[in-house]
Amino acid sequence: MTNKEKATAYWKENIKYVTLLLIIWFLVSFGAGIIFKDALDKIKIGGFKLGFWFAQQGAMYVFVILIFVYLKLMNRLDKKYGYNE
Repeated sequence: MTNKEKATAYWKENIKYVTLLLIIWFLVSFGAGIIFKDALDKIKIGGFKLGFWFAQQGAMYVFVILIFVYLKLMNRLDKKYGYNE
């Protein structure tokens, strides 16, 4: 595999990861906080409705978790293609 092919494959896989994580980010922030709010409000956590909790707190936790997931995925991808030096 040439360097150009390797770089192309690397970025193609990277874009796939970013797209997946952005979809999760959208579903959590917009979906749970706005679209599915009424359905989630039937469930309570610590006295607060789950839709409200996701809009105010849960989305931030998921965002931080997504950062660490992306870090782990990229470290694995770097090792796979030999860019971990």
